Amino acid sequence: MEKKNTTAVFDLRATPPVAERRPWRKTTHGRVLDDPLNWLAATNWRDVLRDPRALPKDIAALIKAENAYCAAVVAPLKTLRETLVTEMRGRIKEDDADVPDRDGPFAYYGRFRDGAEHPIYCRTPRDGGAETVLLDGEALAEGHDFFDIGDTAHSPDHAQLAWSVDDMGSELYAIRTRALADGRDRDDVVTETEGSIVWSADSASFYYIRVDENYRTAQVFHHVVGADPATDRLIIEEPDGAWFIGLEESRCRRFAIVSIRGHDASECWLIDLRDARLPPRLVARREPKLRYDVEPHGDLIFIHNNADGADDFRISVAPLDAPGRANWRDVVVHRAGVMIVSFTIFQDWLVWMARENSLPRIVIGNMESGAEHAIAFEEEAYALGLDVGLEFATDQLRFTYSSMTTPEETWDYDMRTRARVLRKRQEIPSGHDPKNYVTRRLFAPAPGETIPVTLLHRAGFTPGGAGAPLLLCGYGAYGHSLSAGFNEDVLSLVDRGFVVALAHVRGGTEKGWRWYEDGKLDKKANTFTDFIACARHLVATGYTREGAIVAQGASAGGLLMGAVANMAPELFAGVIAGVPFVDVLSTMMRDDLPLTPPEWLEWGNPLADEKVYDQLAGYSPYDNIRATRYPPILSIAGVTDPRVTYWEPLKWVAKLRATMTGGGPVLLHTHMGAGHAGASGRFEALEDTALEYAFALACGARISESV
Repeated sequence: MEKKNTTAVFDLRATPPVAERRPWRKTTHGRVLDDPLNWLAATNWRDVLRDPRALPKDIAALIKAENAYCAAVVAPLKTLRETLVTEMRGRIKEDDADVPDRDGPFAYYGRFRDGAEHPIYCRTPRDGGAETVLLDGEALAEGHDFFDIGDTAHSPDHAQLAWSVDDMGSELYAIRTRALADGRDRDDVVTETEGSIVWSADSASFYYIRVDENYRTAQVFHHVVGADPATDRLIIEEPDGAWFIGLEESRCRRFAIVSIRGHDASECWLIDLRDARLPPRLVARREPKLRYDVEPHGDLIFIHNNADGADDFRISVAPLDAPGRANWRDVVVHRAGVMIVSFTIFQDWLVWMARENSLPRIVIGNMESGAEHAIAFEEEAYALGLDVGLEFATDQLRFTYSSMTTPEETWDYDMRTRARVLRKRQEIPSGHDPKNYVTRRLFAPAPGETIPVTLLHRAGFTPGGAGAPLLLCGYGAYGHSLSAGFNEDVLSLVDRGFVVALAHVRGGTEKGWRWYEDGKLDKKANTFTDFIACARHLVATGYTREGAIVAQGASAGGLLMGAVANMAPELFAGVIAGVPFVDVLSTMMRDDLPLTPPEWLEWGNPLADEKVYDQLAGYSPYDNIRATRYPPILSIAGVTDPRVTYWEPLKWVAKLRATMTGGGPVLLHTHMGAGHAGASGRFEALEDTALEYAFALACGARISESV
């Protein structure tokens, strides 16, 4: 049902806090960075991530004052926010459950009870029978402001469960093991981990990643169940702070795969899960610009890689006992513009996800015959996901499908017979008819390029005239592509007359790897100009009008928000910046921060190169705030965020208010006990979404008042 947009606007009577200015200067390459708000970056930030109560009192007082000011300005939106939460909660099936995943004698799954914020993890006998609750996330979360279960891994003998949890939002996970016979956790708790768990084949031990003092994933350890974690054995260590370690179990379950990654290269090692005494074996030594992932298969190893100019990737195979580059032989060749996004293997099948011109597809190859076929889909824009399951010797592939109009569907696909079985369709308890909505794919012109744009609007809306208020979302970094999948929450905007658009700007990989390369380092400005080009095209095609667009992005997408607000503030009715990376220059000069050394290959190293310094200084949102009129701005942050530290948005909003000549309001809400992902509960998270959408609707109401 379409809802009338009768939205209260902001209460502008409150006085915003003013951050104290304290002299601070840093000279680099002869350039002077003058930042009187630098003091807001707590020197004890490592302690704050572990315990937000360690935040210095003057900084905590300013954050609380910002929260109070934000609450006062949006006070007229209280009823609307409550209505939005009710609507969004009404679209959630409260007693929802995953499709069970079979493994040996059991089928494993997660589910929610009615009213529960956190899932419970269960299993039943493979072919049906009584349910056993393995882990009750809702009960364990009681008394915690934040509670996120990172991984749950049952042992190969199905007698134990290892599980990891972060209860601060700082992405530091503690790993526990429990005997499933009595459901009791053991005393040996492994702390300061990244959260991933891979069991040994004999179920007596597991491998995990320890996080170092600067919050980097730097070491793989081996823990024997029941032993003192202080005696855990170091298996692999990466001393270079520019590289991160990842850990996963191979599909065949013979190995743990250790991936060591920088932003432009990778290196993989295999740990034999059958014998902890064997040293890890290297697949191929790291080389500049060489990216690869691996999956062992019998006496072979499959390698997804970009070697020899295969920018959009290929899949090769090599002998397991001689996996070096010289022995790689292609089984799926490189095709420019058709990016092989990911791959997986089964005993008889090779499966990969490909993306061409921003649309994904699943391709299946038979190991024996080499015959290939793709799974077809019909909508103009959609999203796919692979859920490969726990079993290796199977013909069944599980995948998910959705579009901006179609709720998510989970399908089991028989790779041999090509038959599909629908296992689950996302239920919308309050009702949803896809025929009431339209999703479209447009291409916005930019110099030498066309930028894909995915749209969602009510079926009765016709572009033209004054257009409609429009939410334009963007990201554009790290090769991450915006998914054109179903988002039930955003219907609350669409049903009130908004058009919702996704700008697939450079910096992602929607149009292949070169789309990413054209939006990083010295080409980063393309991300910003692409977003502005999308906005102007949506004005030109009648979907909206100048000054009626609410821009939204988070993290690196928050950088995009800060940049376009500086470059073209007149385009926007409002800007929503979640955990925004806006203090780019200062952060990239802090080599002690968790993400800085690894990300010099994404943004550049201003400490080592004066040209990079000037590039970052030229677009860093914090450093380019102008004495001009800005639209209303809402930012969301978290005190225990290790990715975008709380002080970036705190400094940004303070400097905006001190510099801008009109417009606003400029608002910041900071979670005092959560990190990068915000609230951990599924219903608690709706509060942030409701705040953002109420803000967008208030901006839309102001548009209506001004016409």
